[in-house]
Amino acid sequence: MNSTQTLPREVALIADRERTMERIYAQTYPMVRHYIREQGGSEEDAKDIFHEAMIVFYEKTALEQLTLTCSVSTYLMGICKNLWRQQVEKQRRKTAWNETQTDLVWEEPEDENELPALKLMGFVEQLGETCQSILVSFYYFGQRLEQIATQHGYRSVRSATVQKFKCLERLRKAVSHLSIGHFKS
Repeated sequence: MNSTQTLPREVALIADRERTMERIYAQTYPMVRHYIREQGGSEEDAKDIFHEAMIVFYEKTALEQLTLTCSVSTYLMGICKNLWRQQVEKQRRKTAWNETQTDLVWEEPEDENELPALKLMGFVEQLGETCQSILVSFYYFGQRLEQIATQHGYRSVRSATVQKFKCLERLRKAVSHLSIGHFKS
């Protein structure tokens, strides 16, 4: 590249990060805000989603892992749409989970030999709020341990992994005396 050619937008981003980011923000954020609001989200949702997309864009650019075949605005808009769909899906799952959870009632059987059809969630609920949150987040919502560590204030992913293992072991002990037949409806 000779000195008379213009710098590609990726190089400009690294060379003059603040000005380039402001320009991208001013150009793209209004479109993202409009899309999120049209989809039932709030201004705060739009900001969160857009900031996540900007981080992805910046990191990929800085690590030279990005080759754009469209405008930066189009690329960011695509990321935002995907992030929004993921967030809506998680919220839908969470709502479905909460509705299911209110239907579950744990009752001690009168006769141990005649256990009613049990729901595994009854046992998970008995583990306590922290274990319940960790196990449901990991196994039901498919969250990564990095997210779980952050949500629960663990210092490292390793701490979250150890806690998840302990919760799982407590659950295994709680159901160890039962057979699979007890969980069938």
